[in-house]
Amino acid sequence: MSERVWTLDVPGAGAVTALLREPPDARGLYVFGHGAGAGMRHAFMDAVAARLAGVGVGTLRYQFPYMERGSKRPDARPVLLATVRAAVAAATAHTDLPLWAGGKSMGGRMTSLAQAEAPLPGVQRLLFFGYPLHAAGRPSTERAAHLSDVDVPMLFLQGERDALGAPALLASVLAGVHAPATLHVLAGADHGFHTRKKDGRTGEEVLDEAVATFAAWTAGAGS
Repeated sequence: MSERVWTLDVPGAGAVTALLREPPDARGLYVFGHGAGAGMRHAFMDAVAARLAGVGVGTLRYQFPYMERGSKRPDARPVLLATVRAAVAAATAHTDLPLWAGGKSMGGRMTSLAQAEAPLPGVQRLLFFGYPLHAAGRPSTERAAHLSDVDVPMLFLQGERDALGAPALLASVLAGVHAPATLHVLAGADHGFHTRKKDGRTGEEVLDEAVATFAAWTAGAGS
């Protein structure tokens, strides 16, 4: 399936590139931010977007400005949040389909921060692929304090071995939020959704499960 290349204007940070993949039977559009270390064309982002298209979900992937410039250092938080808002605004202007937002790791966390600060126009649900609660080896929950201010349902697709957010720790956070929050644990998966041979399953199977869960959780949403 072909993708349309868009250009988004991020106030104060210039233009960034975005990719729209929209299946003909689309029942929703997911605004999909990338992780800190890899851009929107990373194999993980491609694989998820392709699988989502197969279950009737369009995707709008976008670059954060630092990645657009080829830098490895993420932008300051205000720039990252402005980028999320620019992508959501473009999606809202493009379609009347139910709109969902989130992303992989940092992209997901910036989306939840933006939603907590001021609701993202038109966004009905947030979905996260590997939510980053903390730096590797430094368990804490401070980065998730804002989730109590999110006012839309949330789905967390978290690897069983996620070194940036163990499911048990994430579950303790979600127990205290106000909006409906669902945690789905992907057996054997790490933060990148990779598995080991002894886990008895492949990374491809993990992605299939994650997308199937996404599809089931959004079925009928916004209808």
